This record gives sequence, C-alpha cells and structure tokens, in this order.
Amino acid sequence: MQVTQHTGLGKPRQLRCASFLLLAALLAASSVLSAQNQERERPERVVRRLKFVGNHALDDYSLSSAIATTNSSTFATNPLVRWLGLGEKRYLDELEFRRDVVRLLLLYRQSGYMTAVVDTNVIRTTKDAYITFRIYEGDPVRVALLDVQGVAGILDTAQLRRTLPLQLGDPFNRFLLQASADTIASRLRNSGYPYAEVLRNFDSEAGVLRAEVTLEAIAGAPMRVGEVMIHGLKDVDTATVRRLLTVHPGDRYRQDALYQSQRDLYSMGVFRYANVILVDSIPPAHSGAAGDATSGSSDSTVRVLVQVQEGPQHRLRFGLGYGSVDCLRAQTGWTANDFLGGARTLDVSARLSKVGGGSPPVTTGFSQLCKPFFSDTLWSVDTLNYTLGATLRQPAFISRAHSASVGVFAERRSEAAIYTRIAVGGNADVTINARRQVPVTVGYGYSVGRTDAEPAVYCSVFRLCDSASQVFLRDRRAFGAITVTAVRDRVNNPLDPSEGSLVTATFLYASRLVGSDSSYEFNRAEFEMSHYYPIGRRAVFAWRVRGGTILPQKISLSGQRVGYVPPDQRFYGGGPNSVRGYGRNGLGPRVYISDSLSIDNSGPTPDTTFYHVTTAPTGGNSAFVLNAELRFPSPIFAQRMRLGLFVDVGQVWERGDELVAIQGVRVTPGAGVRFTTPLGPVRVDVAYNGYPAEPGPLLLQTADSIVQQRSDYAPSSAGKSFWQRLVLQLAVGQAF
Repeated sequence: MQVTQHTGLGKPRQLRCASFLLLAALLAASSVLSAQNQERERPERVVRRLKFVGNHALDDYSLSSAIATTNSSTFATNPLVRWLGLGEKRYLDELEFRRDVVRLLLLYRQSGYMTAVVDTNVIRTTKDAYITFRIYEGDPVRVALLDVQGVAGILDTAQLRRTLPLQLGDPFNRFLLQASADTIASRLRNSGYPYAEVLRNFDSEAGVLRAEVTLEAIAGAPMRVGEVMIHGLKDVDTATVRRLLTVHPGDRYRQDALYQSQRDLYSMGVFRYANVILVDSIPPAHSGAAGDATSGSSDSTVRVLVQVQEGPQHRLRFGLGYGSVDCLRAQTGWTANDFLGGARTLDVSARLSKVGGGSPPVTTGFSQLCKPFFSDTLWSVDTLNYTLGATLRQPAFISRAHSASVGVFAERRSEAAIYTRIAVGGNADVTINARRQVPVTVGYGYSVGRTDAEPAVYCSVFRLCDSASQVFLRDRRAFGAITVTAVRDRVNNPLDPSEGSLVTATFLYASRLVGSDSSYEFNRAEFEMSHYYPIGRRAVFAWRVRGGTILPQKISLSGQRVGYVPPDQRFYGGGPNSVRGYGRNGLGPRVYISDSLSIDNSGPTPDTTFYHVTTAPTGGNSAFVLNAELRFPSPIFAQRMRLGLFVDVGQVWERGDELVAIQGVRVTPGAGVRFTTPLGPVRVDVAYNGYPAEPGPLLLQTADSIVQQRSDYAPSSAGKSFWQRLVLQLAVGQAF
C-alpha cells in the first residue's frame, strides 16, 4: 500500500509540473499574440514621408526596394495638395517597419559594408507617420585578392577578369560575387562545356576590411551536340523545325544556341509553347573525368530536347474601333499557319476606315461621331478608305537568319483635304539577319494607280493650274520603288515603353530603273530616334527626334530642288503623333481656296472680301519634329490612369535649292491623360498653340479656272481666347 501510495503521489506531482509549463507557454504565446493584435488594431497611419539620410554606396531606389514600408504618392505627401485627399495612400505596419531595419542591415552586409548601422527617426501623429532612416555606412570590406582558376587553356583569363562584375579593390559585394561566378559559368557553357560549375571561395576579415576571393571553375569535359530530339509536333514537319534550329548534331555545344533556337521557334508564330533544353542534367557516364577538359581526348556528346506545342492552324479575327482621324473603322483577317508546309504563314486581311466620314457631307448619322470635340475647323469631309491584302511569309529564307514575305494589295487611302490614293499592286521584301541587333529589310514595291488631290494643291505646289495638266497628273501610272529599312529596337515594351531606345532609318529610291513612271523619280530618306528613361518606379521621361527629306534622283551639293513628288509621298506634320498643337497635317505649307469674292470700291482703296475660304495642306519635301514628354501616375486611379506633360517642336517646309533650311520652327506645350487598356494606352492630349495661322497662297477656284489672288494670305487669329487656342488630340498608344 505504501508503494502504491508513493507511486500515486508521484504521478500527480509530474502532471502538475507539466501543466504549469504548458500554462506558462500558453500565457506567453497569448501575450505575444495580444501584443501583435494590439499593434495591428492601432489606428493606421499614412506614411507621409520616407527618406534615407547618410547613404552614399546605395541609392534611395535600391534601399526603398529592399524594405516593406513604402512612401505614399506625391499627391498624398506634398503638403500643398495633400489636403485634397488625392493620391495613393500607403500605411505604416509597425511590425514590418521593425523588420525593415534588419532588411537594410542585411542588404548593407551583403554589399560589403559589415560595420553599417541603421537608425530610425519616426514622427507619429494620430493619422500620419514621418519616417527617416539614418544610415552610418562605415568603411567597406574591399577585395584585396581576386583569383580565377580552372579556365586556363579554355578562356582568356586576363580578358575574363576585366569583364567580371566584381573587380579588385571593389567593396566585397556578395551579389556581384554571384554574378561573377555566373559570368564565368556562362562563358564556359558557350565554349562547349555544358556542365561547367564555379565554386566561390572567400576569406573576409571585417577587422582589417579586406577580403580574398577565389573563383574556381570546374569545366568538365568538352561536349558536342549529339542527338536532337523533337517532341510535340502534329502538323508541322520535323524537317522544317530542324532547319530553323540553331543547334545541330555535331556542333560544339553552346548555351546561347539553345536560347536562340527557342526564340526562333516562337517567332514563327506557329507554336504556342517552345522549349530547348539538355536532356541530361548530369554529364553522361562516358564523358570522362571532370578534370580532362584539356586532355586532348575526343569530345563527348549531349542530347538536346526540343519541346513544342502547336497553336491553332487557322485563326480568324475581327476588330472594331474609333479614332479622331479614321472615325469608325472595322477590320477582319484570316491566318493560316504552316501554309503548304515549311512553317509558312498566309495572312488575308481587309480593313475599312473613315466609315461615316465620306462625301457628300451630312449632319446626321455616323458623321456626327467623326467630328473632333473642339472645333469644326479641324474637320474636313473625307472619303471611305479600304485595304484588301494577302501576304505570304517565309521564315528561314535561304538561311535561318533571314526571312521573306510577298504580298498583293488593293487600297484606297486618303488624307482629308489633301489627296486620295487608289492603287493595286504587290510587294516583296527580305529581312536580313532578322535575329541580330539591327535587322535590315530590303523591299520592292510596285503599284499602278492614281492620286487625286485638290486642284488648288496642284496649282500652288507644281504650278499646274490648267485642267489638262491636272488631268495628266491624275492619270493612272506605275510607281516602283526600292526601300531599305534598318531598325534597332531596345525598348522593354512595344505598346508602352518605359526604358530603352528605338532607332529607325528608311531610304526609298524611285526611278525608271526599278519600274517607276518617269514622273515618279526621287529619293526619300527618313530617320527617327526615341529614348526612354525610367524615373523612380513608375514615371518615365521620353524624347524623340524625327527628320526627313526628299532629294532629286541625282543628288548633288547644288540644285536640291525636287521635281514632281506625288502628294502621298510628301511630308506632313501635326496630329496626335507629331506636333500636337496642330491638327492632323495642319503644320507646314498650305494653300487657301475661296469659291467667290466681292470687291467694295466705295472707299479710297478697293476692299476685297473672300467667301468660303477652306484650307488644303500641301506638305513639304523636308520635315523636322522633336518631342519631349514626362509620364507619371495620376493621383487618382493610379493603377489605371497616368498623366503626361509634353513639349513638341517641329516644322514642315518646302526646301528650294539649298540643302538645309529649317524655317519657322513651332513649339507647342501641352498635357494629357492616358488610360490603360489591353490594347495599349488610350490617350487624350490637349496642346496650346499660340501662333497665328500659317500663311500661304490664296486661290480663287471656280468651275472654269484657278487664279491666284494673293501670295501670302493668312486668316486672322486676333480675338481668339485661350480656350480657342487649345487643340484636342485622341489616339490609342503613346505618341512615340
């Protein structure tokens, strides 16, 4: 009984100890959770200021990207406008804020600043928080020794050292150390060593602020491509895919060749998925020891797997839209992938535009939708436009680096109050080095058609005022031209670029030697450069310069005047993608047309009044446009809406015998808003034009004749208010 009692007393004592420990743990956990809940239940404070003080090695953007606490938008932090309640507000999370100090310390230590200290200064009010991170960076640990081993005989060690992200004497940055190892591994894998690895060894002493780094490359055995397996094909034949691949059996292995093959497969437009990889993740058993890279033995082989998934063989598309220039528009198209084999693509398309803007003018129906919102003076009745075309594209033309296309078309296109071009024809072009940094496209186009323009335009520009001469210009005739285009595209987004650059150069040669009518002989050159700079996380500064000129067939330093150039090949300025202070084609030379006049002889001098004066742009043989624009998030709906401030500079002019003669440059500032859509930004811009109307010849046009009344006429701009000098532009996509 005593043993039983002793045992019975012992068990409750152990249970009581365990219960006390469990109760203490529960109380501690509940107190922590209670403290965290109390913190999170505190009133949320808006971060009105977030700044860094004392940082020199790392910029503000890098530091702000490493922490969870973020600053509110400009409209929510600027004391002058934040009372409006606009802007995106971001709130202070106390727990994450304390963790941010650790994040910054870790970032500095990884960047080589082992003695860095981060302090905080926070001003808290009932609703706001003003945060300052005070950073004492100290001296960094610097790289005193940088040794690269294992690449002798494979790579140029001295040249490789110069290209490494981490250099001797730099702060010992762990990120750059990893990047240097990746650089060496990439060079080896592009030199025939697919299983190359790089070991990172370092000895860092914070006390003496020095680090010794060794990058040891284990190249493995050199490899050649053996079997290339292709999986996933259904309709596309295997031979076509093999012809497009950059990697082939027997080639020395290169990692870039796999990436290039994958890009080429996607560019065909036939596959919805493509992947080119090594089959084996470890070296084959017969590849030999890891250290025999330079032993002189024959290369082993590796297998490459090409995985593809074909997209639909036929695609049908429809589209409807509206634009301030094209009015209502509709388009449709049919695409056949792998047409007749060989990965060819046949595309048949049709497009209608300016629906509702046709002649004769009416005041009801669709035409009411085609008028811009600002002024009827910017609106001219135009004709229905159409384009019918079929294009056959061939990838890997002659060589896998080139592509080609051939097409036929029938079109009617027009510019309001300028010209209407009706033609049928065909074109063919070859893109050389389509995969390189600067692909060059050489094309030839031939069409037969006519160009109708205002009789006053022919009279003013080409001095052909009689009806017989104008009928001659309107006759159907052949137009043949060779076009060479080079493009260097480095933008990060084709619809809404925020970083990079785009350069385009085009040269057109029209002559009897290439099938053109003797009336169409000239050279046309155009150059355009755009550059985009990100500012912070979401703002962008962009600029563009564009220029063009038309020169005679035989170019010389004297006598640059060009004979007849059809209206559709001349330069025009103004519009949503040009100088936005002018309406479409409203910048540059023009002619004024009146249908009647009256003369008052009651005064000392005759007073002539012209009635129903209309404007017809005549274009020029030279043009220059410079745009600068700042794009930034809107204070409201920042995810969907952005604002823009811009200045446009430019002019279009008719050059005479002189080679260069820029005249009357116009500067129009403005602002706009962009709405994000799946098709790109929908843009509404308003620009201010403070200039008087452009002068030009005034012609009296009647049913029987055209007579010039004045050589330098301009409608009066006196009395125009500020609002009447604003020009509205609507478009889809950025201006450049």
